[in-house]
Amino acid sequence: MIPQDFIDQLLTRVDIVDVVDRCVPLKKGGQNYMACCPFHKEKSPSFTVSPSKQFYHCFGCGAHGSAIGFVMEYQGLPFVDAVKFLADSIGLPVPQQERAANPEVVRAARAKQLSLEDALSRAAAFYKQQLKSAPNAIAYLKGRGLTGEIAARYGLGYAPDGWQNLEAIAGDYNDSALVDSGLVIVAEDSGRRYDRFRDRVMFPIRNQRGAIIGFGGRVLGKGEPKYLNSPETPLFEKGRELYGLYEARQAVRGANAVLVVEGYMDVVALAQYGVEYAVATLGTATTGEHVRKLLRHADQVYFCFDGDKAGQKAAWRALENSLPQLVDGKALHFLFLPQEHDPDSYIREFGREAFEQALQEQSIPLSAYFIRQLCSDIDLSAPEGRAELIKQAKPLLDQIAAPMLGYIIRKRLAELAQVDVDELDMLLGRPRSERKGRRNYQLPRDSNRPESTPMVRREIKWALMNPDWAHHIDIRESQIYEGEMATLVAIIERIQASEASPSSAQLAESFRHSEHEAVIDSVLQESLREPEEFANPDERDRENFVQGFARLMARYDQELVTALSNKGYEHLSQEELQLLRTLLARRARPTGG
Repeated sequence: MIPQDFIDQLLTRVDIVDVVDRCVPLKKGGQNYMACCPFHKEKSPSFTVSPSKQFYHCFGCGAHGSAIGFVMEYQGLPFVDAVKFLADSIGLPVPQQERAANPEVVRAARAKQLSLEDALSRAAAFYKQQLKSAPNAIAYLKGRGLTGEIAARYGLGYAPDGWQNLEAIAGDYNDSALVDSGLVIVAEDSGRRYDRFRDRVMFPIRNQRGAIIGFGGRVLGKGEPKYLNSPETPLFEKGRELYGLYEARQAVRGANAVLVVEGYMDVVALAQYGVEYAVATLGTATTGEHVRKLLRHADQVYFCFDGDKAGQKAAWRALENSLPQLVDGKALHFLFLPQEHDPDSYIREFGREAFEQALQEQSIPLSAYFIRQLCSDIDLSAPEGRAELIKQAKPLLDQIAAPMLGYIIRKRLAELAQVDVDELDMLLGRPRSERKGRRNYQLPRDSNRPESTPMVRREIKWALMNPDWAHHIDIRESQIYEGEMATLVAIIERIQASEASPSSAQLAESFRHSEHEAVIDSVLQESLREPEEFANPDERDRENFVQGFARLMARYDQELVTALSNKGYEHLSQEELQLLRTLLARRARPTGG
């Protein structure tokens, strides 16, 4: 939705040193700037910011990226919001179709958003003030073991009994913002207005910027419903938001883990006992958007459910919705508490150490839980049962986004079904991976192509660190490139297509969400761990880069010549014959830059 040329412009206008320094004070250290890493606990600085490459890298935890990546990680924002955050910081308008076509509509939407946020903020302040003079609510919170410090940290409040208490925060109780924000209800029959939340302990729900977007209310006494959330509003969508994520950001980052529970009281109680990396869904099942958001914040996600049938059902639903969001290198786990406990009661009875020990030792990895549940009601001793296993697994396996984890799960299922993994893939109807390449001739699958070698990765490193060098490269149009070689070619083509050579940060950002992102991310980590290798490149380094690429192309040419020759001249098409002549003529000429 945001044009790539705007991303390039933004990264040219902002300086990553300034962006990081506003959040983490930096000190000059040679050519770079240093600080203690904001993403993990450390005593001596290992966090480096490179003004020349416009990249940050931590030698301790491996965190790295551009200015956009830093804002995403530090502020906990998705990509588009991080771009807008940076653009706003330098007064650069974000080009979007809505703004260009309907500026009035956009301005009106922004004004409405601000009015709703203001109404919710004033309501939160009102509820917080009311808590101070509500002995029944204070007694309830103290009875749950909460201190004033924790109550203040989460902004807890109290909505007093009565129908129109929010008149106190609004000059006009008929203000549409009170209704549109979910604070006030309009009766359908009479049109009478009244407060949605009455005689409830109030839990403000914040978005990742810290703005209040809704509330959860816990009734005092035996009223129904026990828990009441704000309705869906222009600001609040339950399937996208998580209670406590804003408050838990630092703890999640420090633990590199996030714990998902079912209620906001669980979140607050866990924080009271020192487990500060917990969040809660808001009266809805865990959605794919929830999982995607969680995996942006931590490598380890723990779901904690009751051990009864309802908990098992909720866990399986969470697993199903997680499959399309899975990422290799990140892990999901499931912990089932004894039926008589929820996280709140468990940690109050057994303490933090026992709770975290249960997380580590009793939680089940997603892969194991996946296999266990699929096999639970199937007789694997009979062929019919094994066939049923494959049948039930197919729609779920098709959704797994992480290729390596997906393969490992299929391999284990193949063992249980007593087939090999290739046979399982055939039975599942999995297509052979379509090759995303260039045009003309594709080499046989068993050909010894230089798709991924140390030489290819070194060429990628040099291209990323010295984009200007790509202008000395000649890309051949007659091959289909695969693996890391395809990434190298894509990087060079991206540079050559630009009017001005992009910076390393611009180059990496241009491949975000592409098939090449993982390779580029991996190579960047290696490059940033060895900054001295790229500190002072000279003309000889550039020539080695150019010649290295030429050697890779020569290997591709040789593979094509061999493949075409083995096919037999009489079986070649006119296009293939012309390609063979071109390749043989090219071999007769010396290679070089």
